[in-house]
Amino acid sequence: MAVGTTLMTLSGVALGGSAFLLHSATSKVTRQNLLGAAAAPRQHQTITGAKNILLVGVDSRPNQDSGQLVRSDSIILLHIPADHSQAYLVSLPRDTLVTIPAYDNGATPYHGGQNKINAAFAFGGRGLTGASATSHGFELLALTVRDLTGITPDAGAIIDFQGFKKIVQVLGQVCMYVDETTTSIHVGHDDKTGKPAAPYKINPDGTVNHRIPGVTPNIYEKGNQCLDPTQALDFVRQRDLLANHDFDYGRQRHQQQFIKAVLHQVVTDGLNSPTKLPGLLSAVGKAMTVDDGGISLEDWAFAMRGIRPDSITTIKTNNGTFNSRTVPGVGSAEVLSPTSVQLLHAVRDDTVDAFVAAHPDWVADSGPAAPAH
Repeated sequence: MAVGTTLMTLSGVALGGSAFLLHSATSKVTRQNLLGAAAAPRQHQTITGAKNILLVGVDSRPNQDSGQLVRSDSIILLHIPADHSQAYLVSLPRDTLVTIPAYDNGATPYHGGQNKINAAFAFGGRGLTGASATSHGFELLALTVRDLTGITPDAGAIIDFQGFKKIVQVLGQVCMYVDETTTSIHVGHDDKTGKPAAPYKINPDGTVNHRIPGVTPNIYEKGNQCLDPTQALDFVRQRDLLANHDFDYGRQRHQQQFIKAVLHQVVTDGLNSPTKLPGLLSAVGKAMTVDDGGISLEDWAFAMRGIRPDSITTIKTNNGTFNSRTVPGVGSAEVLSPTSVQLLHAVRDDTVDAFVAAHPDWVADSGPAAPAH
């Protein structure tokens, strides 16, 4: 949403500033009722005041079995304070232990119970396909987040990381600081032929089985890197072989950093390029499915026009450290610490600035500036 609204606003300015051109830009975005019963009442909704947007990352794969349950790969609360001058990104670990409410999607009812939070998206869409599975999955996840945090989302969006790959294709590359050496379990090359090959055998649940002999994995070294579209998507998927052994917390951080890096590059490289801008608008539209919460995307875009990459702060739940518990029938799950609960209440109450002032070490360092490109 931050990438999209900034792009749409600035593209309207770049193209002459007319409302017609801004509408043409926002019309590229796919819109869908995602929040359902989790949404605030839509009558008389205004863009004023603090806003909370639920962002859900879905890592769809080519040739994925349509009958397979799709779990949310990343869950991010985007908090915008009342003055709309900045934004905060707060990730909820996908293995967070929660109580998922009972839910009937009209196909396969879910009776409720304890599970990992990313299962809510899967259970909501179970037995459905296409847009119906997406909207019901998002609704149950949003209801779960509301019950967990007390936050009623003002809007929601699904970010398809495959779609972000297309944005990077338009840009040519994305330059960012890689904060820990990361080894890919998905992409590598055959040592004899040099052709792309999978370096590891992956179990059906996504865990690593074993290394495949004769294949060298891609390694993203710590430091400033410029990644091509395939490398960028591969990097933000990784959680198993991270140098700091921070697994999902590392992937959370890398996805947040990647979104900020893409936004930075869109602003600096894309908006002044008449050859890139149409492709960027189309790619962003295809990468996001948005529930605007009853407020037009044009109003969202103008209200958020003051938010720039350097005014987006990313915050770590559990301070980026594991707080795991083994739960029968669920497995190893993450339990939010009391301070994490305070953070979520600060998001609800629009006091995140005070939380950050009291807990500066919870801010995720994005590292040195990315290299020139």
